[in-house]
Amino acid sequence: MSVRLFQSVMTQMEPALCGRAAGVIDENGSIVACTDASKIGKVFGEAAEIARDNIDIYTESGKTFKRLSGKNKVDYIIFCDGEDECAKGFVGLISVSLSQLKHYYDEKYDKISFVKNILIDNIMVSDIYPKAKALYLNIEACRVAFLIRTSGDEYSAQEIILGLFPDKNKDFVISINETDVVLVKEVKEDVTLKELERIAGTVVDTLSSELMMNVKVGIGSVVKTISEISHSYKDAIIALEVGKVFDTERNIVSYNNLGIGRLVYQLPTKMCELFLSEVFKKNSIDVLDNETIITIQKFFENNLNVSEASRQLFVHRNTLVYRLDKIYKLTGLDLRKFDDAIVFKVAMMVSKYLKSSEINI
Repeated sequence: MSVRLFQSVMTQMEPALCGRAAGVIDENGSIVACTDASKIGKVFGEAAEIARDNIDIYTESGKTFKRLSGKNKVDYIIFCDGEDECAKGFVGLISVSLSQLKHYYDEKYDKISFVKNILIDNIMVSDIYPKAKALYLNIEACRVAFLIRTSGDEYSAQEIILGLFPDKNKDFVISINETDVVLVKEVKEDVTLKELERIAGTVVDTLSSELMMNVKVGIGSVVKTISEISHSYKDAIIALEVGKVFDTERNIVSYNNLGIGRLVYQLPTKMCELFLSEVFKKNSIDVLDNETIITIQKFFENNLNVSEASRQLFVHRNTLVYRLDKIYKLTGLDLRKFDDAIVFKVAMMVSKYLKSSEINI
């Protein structure tokens, strides 16, 4: 917030204050604007300390003070000479004027508000570049959106993430709702997925240890202009949603590493149902018991290698062959054949997706 705007308001207020000095001090207690310009720079340390005790209006040393609060914290404190009702009325009047001015300024010039508006598509594309230049933001830098989802208390999570990424000219930490915080981070053009996952891992480890809560991070795609960060954010949302269905055990999911899951997630449910009915002509996939499903998953994990899969399942090779034959009789698909294995793998994912959407198949 520009204190020059505060000073302009105080200058205009001076004739209405009946000769009393009034002004604004910052969170450290320094006067940043005043009807008496000679007082600018002086310190009211005690006033700042009292403000931190969540007292809205109070008197101290012959002056009346009132908090001018921002979100979750005190940004500035208004003061006026005197401890009477007139002084209280004056600080109230000044508070209304400065609050409206501060809100307007924050909406127009604040970088965080600007970036958030881009993320949620709350700004016209034609307005993005002029405003980015006015805010001295790098327009062509490569950036990635990390969607950080917690089990609650987004303010604490936001503060911790701000501590991890303090460069406010390159990295932006934005609260979306009570569970979601977005980190828009500037990265190198040749950044690798491993490096992005390392950044996400730092966030997960720090929040998990300090807040003792479950944390998941969706990594969006790398974009090259500031107007495209909304695309990266939407990709991060998809990454978490797809991960919630197909990678429930992973805390970090990247959009560029979703594989077939991304394709399945974007299919219409009717098409998914039709696909399953065509694949399982003999019986529904639900006829397979839990032991058989585990066998299939282990078989896939070992690249259709019967010997290695049987070893990890702690069963004889012939037992695994028997189970695979049983699957073939039930479904008509021989998982030892690559084409059938691919069809079955996709079918399992489609079934899981439909069940996650609470659709009867």
